[in-house]
Amino acid sequence: MIVLGIESTAHTFGIGILKDGKILADIKRQYRPEKGGIVPNDAMEFLKSVKEEILEEALKEAKLEIKDINIFAISQGPGMPLSLHIGMNFAKELAKKYKKPLIPVNHLVGHLSIGLMLTEVKDPVFILATGANTQIIAFEGGKYRVFGECLSIGLGNALDKFGRAIELEFPAGPKIEELAKKGKYIELSYVVKGMDVEFSGIVTQASNLYKKGAKKEDLCYSIQETCFAMLTEVSERAMAHCDKKELLLIGGVAANQRLIEMLEIMCKERNAEFKVVPIQYSGDCGGQIAVQGFLEGKNKKFSKKETENLDINPIWRVEEVEIKY
Repeated sequence: MIVLGIESTAHTFGIGILKDGKILADIKRQYRPEKGGIVPNDAMEFLKSVKEEILEEALKEAKLEIKDINIFAISQGPGMPLSLHIGMNFAKELAKKYKKPLIPVNHLVGHLSIGLMLTEVKDPVFILATGANTQIIAFEGGKYRVFGECLSIGLGNALDKFGRAIELEFPAGPKIEELAKKGKYIELSYVVKGMDVEFSGIVTQASNLYKKGAKKEDLCYSIQETCFAMLTEVSERAMAHCDKKELLLIGGVAANQRLIEMLEIMCKERNAEFKVVPIQYSGDCGGQIAVQGFLEGKNKKFSKKETENLDINPIWRVEEVEIKY
């Protein structure tokens, strides 16, 4: 089976091609504003402008033609509505033109599935840390369930928001990580509420300290240490509660080496195994959608009418997905 997956939930348009469990191609482009955060209309226009080019590149890398594809898969949600529409409309056009099934999948479950496939862990607690999402997830009772999450702003978006406050380019995460290596600790609020975490107030506090003259390096070090410690605490508690011996870090923030170091230390102390999704696939990508489309496409078929009626689902939560594969 050959599956072509299309990802367009936010600022990235990606196409991945999977054949018999092997990723043959994973091509993506990311909208990067010159200043500030993501402007939804601008992101939409960018995604629209690159979709055909990315399709051509992905097929070329996979050494396939479009007629070779057995199933198309699309990220139905959650995400930014304007971005989601670009991918959904493109996928529906391809499915109709080439008369192939179209499988709508949950973007977040796609992150989990590609993580499992590439790291070969069996039954972990997942830390899903993308731009808009920060969730502690585990598979219990036949579903993925959220045991803790951010109450307002996701970790990736929090770092980007803080980056804008201290005049860093988007995405700010890599630059914050670099500056943090030269910094010293300044006490910031530590906000863990049960199993949930709250980053928004910490960003405001750190931004105000910058306006009062605090050094960028010190604030970058402090916001990383504080937010990552919070995430490590709730992850450890979830592992204990669910009696899991594996921890898997997924999402764009998985590129941060300091977060990886803290989680490695915690898992070593618990005699647990810690894995990180390979950096190429840790952020949003078509590969995750192709993997999920493959898993669901084995047991689910969509009629022509169902495909025509497909729509986006911007607020689709991970625990709402039925896992039947």
